[in-house]
Amino acid sequence: MKPLMMLALLCLCALCFGASAQAGPTKTYYTVYCANGKIEVDMRDPEQMKSARGSNTFPLRQFEYRGDAENFAKSVKPNEATVCKK
Repeated sequence: MKPLMMLALLCLCALCFGASAQAGPTKTYYTVYCANGKIEVDMRDPEQMKSARGSNTFPLRQFEYRGDAENFAKSVKPNEATVCKK
């Protein structure tokens, strides 16, 4: 009986590990936000950003890589465009 229980436990562990390995890691996104007239790069979702920065906060664009988000943020010129005035 003991070897059977060990086999069942081993199968259960393998099943749990296999399920978690298939789920994979969650993707991280970097969002360029307009927050109170300033351009920011942050990993928080829009609701969290509004909670932290106030209701005058909205996302402009989302990226998988921080460098891409920062390059986009540098290319946006809030004094030229009206992207931050909603």
